[in-house]
Parts: sequence; C-alpha cells; structure tokens
Amino acid sequence: MERSVFSYQLAYPAGMVRPPLTPQQLAAGRRLGAYLRQARGGRAPAEVAHAASISAETLRKIETGRLATPAFTTVAALAAVLDVPLDDLARICLPALNLRQTG
Repeated sequence: MERSVFSYQLAYPAGMVRPPLTPQQLAAGRRLGAYLRQARGGRAPAEVAHAASISAETLRKIETGRLATPAFTTVAALAAVLDVPLDDLARICLPALNLRQTG
C-alpha cells in the first residue's frame, strides 16, 4: 500500500518539527560564533564565506549567534578555511563534556 505525504503527516504529526533550542545550545552558538569571528581576524567575511562554500549571510548568522547550531559540514568547512582544529570547536560547543585533546 502506497502512502501519500498527507497520510504520513497524520501518522506522525510531530514529523520533522524541531524543538526550540535550549539556553545551553544558544550560549554554545554564541561562543562558537565569537571564536570563529576572532579566528577570521582581518579577513573579510565574504572571502571566508566564499572559501567555505557558504553565504556571507550564513557566516554572519553564525558569528552573531543567530544560527546557534550550524550543520557539521559548515563548521568543518569553516574550521578548514580558518585553520582551526575541530577539537577546539567541539570544546567550545560542548564544554560540559570536558573533551580531551586528540591526535
């Protein structure tokens, strides 16, 4: 039996609805954004965004904390462009886990 999109929504009303971010997630996003902004230094936001294959607006949202939980691939691309170890970014986002240095 084939299901339509409508029947799927009836069976799973919560579907793909994302719950609001917690205060801890919002704070982690602000820390991540501040760190990336500092790591960017004097480089133009548009230059960094282009090198990371994201829009300048996405970078601006991350740096200001308005995009508190960017996609991993976005964070990884920014880490590569800014020459920042992903371990450092993980520690900024998840300080309560007390992550150890790897590698």
